[in-house]
Amino acid sequence: MTKRHDGKTMLVTGAAGSIGFATSEILAREGARVMLVDIAADRLELCTDKLRTAGYDAIGYVADCADENSVAGYAKAAMEAFGRVDGFFNNAGIEGDLAPTHEYDIAMFDKIIRVNLRSMFLGLRFVIPHMVAAGKGAVVNTASIGSERGLAGACAYNAAKHGAVGLTRTAASEVAQKGVRVNCVMPGVIETPLLVGMLEQMFDGDVQAGMDKLGQVATLNRVGQPREVGDVVSFLLSDEASYVNGAKWEIDGGALATIRNDI
Repeated sequence: MTKRHDGKTMLVTGAAGSIGFATSEILAREGARVMLVDIAADRLELCTDKLRTAGYDAIGYVADCADENSVAGYAKAAMEAFGRVDGFFNNAGIEGDLAPTHEYDIAMFDKIIRVNLRSMFLGLRFVIPHMVAAGKGAVVNTASIGSERGLAGACAYNAAKHGAVGLTRTAASEVAQKGVRVNCVMPGVIETPLLVGMLEQMFDGDVQAGMDKLGQVATLNRVGQPREVGDVVSFLLSDEASYVNGAKWEIDGGALATIRNDI
């Protein structure tokens, strides 16, 4: 039985994080050769070894995704290892601290913009040329429901994620006729270590109370799981999504679809 990504090569940044690794695992399980990229060398090694132990074709590359030379490095390494990049999950990012905009730490603002937005631009800048040269490819950027709404206390994160949608639409409009599709996903409240860290700040250490409360944001009344993002990313990177370009896919349990009136 042919798998969705048989014979394809995939590049995933932020691959040692929950969503990044879940997606890498799904792509590998569906037949792809995968390069996992992350700045956290120890976690990246564990994630890569886990895929290899399961019998998948995976390699790791340590990089600061907001650094120009590092991004050029992982793009070059992927080409040297695979000969091409069929799919790119441009996913690296951080949450940052929470504070009102008028009190927000300027250094933290700069850091979040650098990691969440500059890294996304650099990924597009150095990976897409290889896809254009090949005449085919698919990119998925990680945006957020914060790309559509104001999240109090998260001015830098929101600004970066609004920017992610802009980068997606712009790149999509530029390379579609060259055989390359660019889309983004907008995860809602997903159970990750980053979310746990935010909930510890927001709910004075009571993470479960935070999970219960934030789960009510979604009409499905629960927090999402990383694999539920990965499944959508896998589809968007596949030939099944051949007519999807410049889109933003909400993976939020219905949070953006309505105004809740039953909670």
